[in-house]
Amino acid sequence: MLRRVGAVQLDTISVLARSHELVAYARLGPVGRQQIEQAYWHATKPAAFEYWAHAACVLPIEQWPYFAFRRRALRARGWRWHQIPLETCDKVLARLRAEGPLTATQLGGAKAGGPWWDWSEVKIAVEWLLDTGDVICVRRTGWRRVYDLPERMLPEELLGAEPSDPECLAYLAGVTARALGVVTHADLVDYHRLNYLTSEKSQHTRLVADAALAAGLIPVAIARPGTAGRDVAGPGAAGPSAAGRATAGRATAGWADPAALAEASAGRRWRHRVTLLSPFDSLIWDRRRTRQMFGFEHSLEAYVPKHKRVHGYFTMPLLAGGRLAGRVDPAREGRTLVARQVSLERATAAEPMAEALREAASWVGCDDVRLEQIEPAEHAARLAAALAAT
Repeated sequence: MLRRVGAVQLDTISVLARSHELVAYARLGPVGRQQIEQAYWHATKPAAFEYWAHAACVLPIEQWPYFAFRRRALRARGWRWHQIPLETCDKVLARLRAEGPLTATQLGGAKAGGPWWDWSEVKIAVEWLLDTGDVICVRRTGWRRVYDLPERMLPEELLGAEPSDPECLAYLAGVTARALGVVTHADLVDYHRLNYLTSEKSQHTRLVADAALAAGLIPVAIARPGTAGRDVAGPGAAGPSAAGRATAGRATAGWADPAALAEASAGRRWRHRVTLLSPFDSLIWDRRRTRQMFGFEHSLEAYVPKHKRVHGYFTMPLLAGGRLAGRVDPAREGRTLVARQVSLERATAAEPMAEALREAASWVGCDDVRLEQIEPAEHAARLAAALAAT
């Protein structure tokens, strides 16, 4: 799953589960949560590492060499947040060499005594060393990063590889296209946050275009959903929507993954789970793309003042039949999953929403689901009946 999507975003918020667990659940079904944790971080041989991609992400271990472009850029730019004496970095490295893998707490404490963002010098140092590749994180314990030396964790062929910037970008362009099926320039930039490659816009556009072609992607004209004729679409693409029909006749230049394009051209019918998506899921990272592909407005409101929220604290979109058909703001009270606010795009979304709520409740150890606010209100009876029938 991790190789297929290329990157899984990490976040501290935990409602039903943490986001990296929800991403696996959405694609694989009710896999045991401990099994998911083991797969990410506790394999005998490291299968993944943490680094800055779209945001803080878990990445397949074989991607390590291809973030060399970012490690070089960060090293050239200098400290990202704070400055500390360089000898603190030397002391951190010396302790890791002598004592083995350590958390920030074990190194001397993550906080300086102030607010949560007031890092200690040790925490600043070890995070900077993570930025530059002098340390690596391949596992967590109790949601704390465990820092180690790359030479202890990486196989020799990965440790010794140092691809050029164009080689890194071509590799990551291929990762993005395989994950999304068909991509625009903006998609290639956004997926791994390539927007600081250069301050010159035309040069940046050329670098990304060159990377797409070097990755073996096929240039295409991407018809918007609803455009007359056959849409060019990859895995997870939605059918015509109201938003799509409004843009009928427009097309965007982009690139397609050859395998996805071949399957779409052959008329393959895609199969989709009915499931709830984490708001940090890579399928809906980009609001603009989500509007274009699904005709669906999505935003995370966890950091919005409560009185200004429209859909709720941790709104999870409903994926059903390859469409985003609704959303729910869930919570847990004991062994009850509480659907605090449910929005349905259409009446027929009631049954898949009921199915998704019931499965999610079971997965997190709840044996009941309680509905609260339903929008539009006229769908409330149908949703309640569907839930009772599951």
